[in-house]
Amino acid sequence: MGELERVGFAGLGAMGAGIARRLHDAGYDVVVWNRTKAKADPLVEAGMGWAETPRELAASVDVLFTMLTNSVAIEAAADGPDGVLAGLRADAVWADMSTIAPDASVALAERVRAAGAYFLDCPVSGSPATLAAGQMSVMVGGDRYAFERVEELLHAIGPKVTYIGANGQAILTKVAINLALVVSVTAFAEGVALVEKAGVDREAVVDAVLKSVIASPVIGYRAPLLVDDTDVFADVELQQKDLVLAQELARRLGMAVPTCAATSEMLNAARSSERSDRDFVVSVHDAYRRMGGMD
Repeated sequence: MGELERVGFAGLGAMGAGIARRLHDAGYDVVVWNRTKAKADPLVEAGMGWAETPRELAASVDVLFTMLTNSVAIEAAADGPDGVLAGLRADAVWADMSTIAPDASVALAERVRAAGAYFLDCPVSGSPATLAAGQMSVMVGGDRYAFERVEELLHAIGPKVTYIGANGQAILTKVAINLALVVSVTAFAEGVALVEKAGVDREAVVDAVLKSVIASPVIGYRAPLLVDDTDVFADVELQQKDLVLAQELARRLGMAVPTCAATSEMLNAARSSERSDRDFVVSVHDAYRRMGGMD
């Protein structure tokens, strides 16, 4: 273990809470904050510290991790008299694992740099199941010195850590990965619904897919949800946020992203599904079935 042993974590959804636990289990002194304190109670009971505000959290740690919903949530945690920027220590490292707009991430990095600290965009690729299996991957953008200071911490989260480049470049890479992820899972749901309409048993199709060349890691943990709808890795609204980020980037760059656009339209349809609160593969599959007259 390196010299940086006191770690803060803000944002305790299913993924954030799991990452905080991995850091704690690796022997780090972890302090947490969440807008809804009840989500932090199991972690505090497990021996982690609690901070009343983002400012208190930032002031008490060497490295701060955040994993919040979007740019608005990050800015709300950063600003104001009780925000992160008011408490961030000089020379501290703030590693943001949220998937937010790349421009917003770069702008926040500049503000952190002006405060005498370091900011890394540090998005992850995977799900709570991937994290639990020790297979999470982490991408990092920002100052190389700051990355080297926290690299050991990142390896406690997942074994696959990749330094991408300057601030914003890891977020851009995550946008590309999530674009491909959502498109591929939507195509999978489309294919299953198509042959179901032709009379093929859904469970048999899913089994065949999992034994085929398209059985990627994400298909591996999401395809079974069409048979046994027990988990929600990300709902349709959260996954569509990733496509919107890609479309906004494409408009700014003058790039064509036609499969992204078509998939986003399909997710619009899935948002009206009665199962829109389930994992997005379930919602999309349900939308295809309704459009095909199967329900």
